[in-house]
Amino acid sequence: MTGLPPTIEKIIDSFSRFPGIGKKTAQRLALHVMKADKDSILQFAGALIDAKEKVSHCGICYNYSEEDICSICLNPMRDRALICVVEEPADVILFEKAGFKGYYHVLGGALSPLDGIGPDDLNINPLFQRLSGVTEIILATNMSVEGDTTTLYLSKLLSDYHLKITRLARGVPVGSHLEYVDEATLSRSLSERVLIHNE
Repeated sequence: MTGLPPTIEKIIDSFSRFPGIGKKTAQRLALHVMKADKDSILQFAGALIDAKEKVSHCGICYNYSEEDICSICLNPMRDRALICVVEEPADVILFEKAGFKGYYHVLGGALSPLDGIGPDDLNINPLFQRLSGVTEIILATNMSVEGDTTTLYLSKLLSDYHLKITRLARGVPVGSHLEYVDEATLSRSLSERVLIHNE
């Protein structure tokens, strides 16, 4: 029992549902909300509502976008021969910081039969509609059982195409998620990616 009113407990409970936020951090955030002035909290709440109402997924790569097509897909200066396949939109941010100059394809997760996530639950089929002019696919899934399963599945499907298929070098620690990897390690993994299949 914290001795806090139920309304503040609801805020703590809401914050604690975010990934990486434990009860203590959630409590600190909730108490910060209570200390902050009303205008800044209304602005924050408005930004959350705006994001949920205005942001959806790019019709090409499935990254977050306020438009039908995201700014990355609309950029003609990027390398059209290269597609980096990632699990989540958060991964795109990491590769952008690492200096990747190709295009992306966001799967929306990873294969996980135990959780009931199969190929039809991911953005796999649209990837095959984007292969015209592409010479290399980088499979940049997380270094986890689910990520490895997804990479294996995709590499088998893509092996019928005349493509160079690579995955990230193992500079990224096994079992880690890309959002927690530092930029230097991610950049090195990207430059030292290994060949899976080449025709």
